[in-house]
Amino acid sequence: MQCVADAAPPALAASPHDARRARHGPGKSGIPLSSATALLRRLCQVKDGEASALLWSFAYFFCLLFSYYVMRPVREEMGISGGMDKLPWLFTAVFASMLAAVPVFSALVARLPRRRFIPIVYHFFASNLLVFFGLLSLGAPRGEVGKVFYVWLSVFNLFVVSVFWGFMADLWRSEQGKRLFGFIAAGGSAGALAGSFVTAAQARQIGTANLLLLSAALLELAVLCVGRLNRLSARLEGGGAARPEAAAADERIGGGAFRGVTLVLRSPYLLGICAQTLFLSMTATVLYFEQARIVSAQSMDPARRTEMFATIDLTVNVITILVQVLVTGRLMTRVGLGVALAVVPVVTGVGFAALAAQPTLWMIAAFQGLRRAIHYAVDRPAREILFTVVAREEKYKAKSFIDTVAFRGGDAASAWALSGLSALGLKAAGLSLLMVPVAGGWVLLSRYLARRQAERARGEVG
Repeated sequence: MQCVADAAPPALAASPHDARRARHGPGKSGIPLSSATALLRRLCQVKDGEASALLWSFAYFFCLLFSYYVMRPVREEMGISGGMDKLPWLFTAVFASMLAAVPVFSALVARLPRRRFIPIVYHFFASNLLVFFGLLSLGAPRGEVGKVFYVWLSVFNLFVVSVFWGFMADLWRSEQGKRLFGFIAAGGSAGALAGSFVTAAQARQIGTANLLLLSAALLELAVLCVGRLNRLSARLEGGGAARPEAAAADERIGGGAFRGVTLVLRSPYLLGICAQTLFLSMTATVLYFEQARIVSAQSMDPARRTEMFATIDLTVNVITILVQVLVTGRLMTRVGLGVALAVVPVVTGVGFAALAAQPTLWMIAAFQGLRRAIHYAVDRPAREILFTVVAREEKYKAKSFIDTVAFRGGDAASAWALSGLSALGLKAAGLSLLMVPVAGGWVLLSRYLARRQAERARGEVG
């Protein structure tokens, strides 16, 4: 779809020299930047001055989720290898780890500028992977290492993705996010696809320890993308008008280590996003437990289970990337944020009703696959647009609290609730029916958040 060549937006305004180079000069790859922009316009609604930052954002998310999805099937296999009865304890350990980690992250955000604290986060996690590699290579007990790795990766996943989207909300305005976040999210889906393929095809040949080395290398590539985006934004801002939110690579955010919690509690808007996160977490936990139970019953071979989880991921990511590139941006600009946010709750309600009527392997596989594909393709980019209209401190501190503590807290509470209900004799069909009214409340909340986001984008008090 061809779009009108508007002036470069303030967030990414190019200097005259950059504008001339974009029209005529080649990039580092030797391909004229105007040609790259023309190609991007066939895929998404990119405007002049946005192409370079868009491609680096795409590459950044690609590396992050490539790294995670190489490790994800390993975590799933280790999680169920200790027995289904251990999962509530693992979920609780993840939640406790989040409670400890979020204040540390908030203190880092308060004291260091963006260009420094984001690379530190990724360097830290990469160094952790080297420790796990050493433990597995030296023959440490797999069961004990597996428990720690399960908790660690559950923390890693939410933190690195939350930091990524906080950075994106810092770089792009609300209007830009509606057009471009779908394409940027497709970078993550492409990385997830690559990670799932590598693990599904090579899990036995490469070995778990070497997969961790590959993940560490990909995290370091993500750091390179962060540096490029910071330099690019600084150079672009130097050539034109810059908005304060985007001119912050070298500025400290300030505030206290526990500021994220107080920011959420004082804002009805952020509390609404927190409730939305709990709805997502609660319904995802119900599906996760049922999937883990079914797959555990199918095969006891760890390598085979790893391949099964990777194959599910691979299928979901193929569907997701097609929707993100071709549909998401146009969907949000044409039908609105409210509809985009309500799609997953509607699918969730219908899916749980179908699962209650037919609680089978094929039904849960279809439901899980469809829900995850729509979540990554439509719901996640739409949700991140909600953060483009909040203050910088809220984008990193409040967002990290919501994305990690609130999400994993919902996981832990749901896991223990499911364990208790199952002990009382409630079957899968009954659990599924309980989720239908939850999905209905989630739809209403989505519409509310979309209205509040629009008010904030227009400059109204929210």
